[in-house]
Amino acid sequence: MKINRIDALQTELDAGWLYSRLALAEENEQIKKLFHEMSLIEHEHATHMFDKMKEAGLVTIMPGPSWRAKLLDRIGKWFGYDYVLGTLMDTEKTLALKQQRAKQQQGVELSGAETNHVRILQNLLNNSAGLGGSQVVRMESRHKSVGGNALRAAVLGANDGLVSNMSLVMGVAGATGGRSEVLLAGMAGLLAGALSMALGEWISVKSSQELYERQMALEMEEIEQNPEGEKKELVLIYLAKGIPEEQARQMAEKDMANPATAHEVLVKEELGISAEELKGSAMEAALTSFFLFAVGAVLPVLPFFWLEGNQAILVSVGLSVIGLFGIGAVITLFTGRSVWFSGMRQVGFGLAAAAITFFIGKWIGVSLAG
Repeated sequence: MKINRIDALQTELDAGWLYSRLALAEENEQIKKLFHEMSLIEHEHATHMFDKMKEAGLVTIMPGPSWRAKLLDRIGKWFGYDYVLGTLMDTEKTLALKQQRAKQQQGVELSGAETNHVRILQNLLNNSAGLGGSQVVRMESRHKSVGGNALRAAVLGANDGLVSNMSLVMGVAGATGGRSEVLLAGMAGLLAGALSMALGEWISVKSSQELYERQMALEMEEIEQNPEGEKKELVLIYLAKGIPEEQARQMAEKDMANPATAHEVLVKEELGISAEELKGSAMEAALTSFFLFAVGAVLPVLPFFWLEGNQAILVSVGLSVIGLFGIGAVITLFTGRSVWFSGMRQVGFGLAAAAITFFIGKWIGVSLAG
């Protein structure tokens, strides 16, 4: 119980600190204020929890931000703070679910306060009043992207490469006893998997961009040929967001005064397309996918460059275990779970897959030899 309360305090402190970092990085003053207010709320919660825990003798000093929060802040500086916002939303949802389940198991009636943090964050993301058209689009884009992002895709890409090639390498090692054939099979698996991932990513990004560009061009034609009709659509869009009618009409008038702004809003709301999504390079996405898969896939192959037999197999398994644990540890950035729990779970699944293919390979090797 003591550990759970300390973890809860750390979570509140981390959230408050990260919201303050979001506020510092935000350019829009209205959105900056929202993040700042969210930070104050979290710090108030943390202070209240700390005072109670100090009275109970559980803590003596207020802790600072954890390594996880500092790493998320660093990721935000590198890749953009929308990643941090997405992780905060995921963490709040996970903690709310844990609290609800714990109360249900103890027979305690739910009060509704368990999801307060989630509702506050959702209200922050959905708050469109007082914002301009392009700012509304920006907040809507963040709201839709918080559940999944490129950082998560990067982790999954490396995990796919590691688990798939580890299974392949162990299967061939089981059939050959860890001889030189494993190196050839492992490198072939690495290249085949990485090239397949890269080509799939290139086709996906390129085809999506071409489709979206055509749809956006058609939307601009509609703005030029029927401005009154498009202005009415803008009014309806803002009314649907709960903005008062007079303010909605003023916002639509302002948007139509600048066709580029009107186009951005209509493209996002009618077509579900964000102009930011079209800035990515298909080749860059393909190369990134290739690299991430290869980083994971190379670990189980490395020992076979210098070693053979059981020694190479054991070292390969050891490197793969380290890689799997590292991936599991990174996943805790999204889930908020214990590093040891997440890391060992990832190791367990990876080793299970490798063991299955190893013994299948062993069985095939014995059958062929017989």
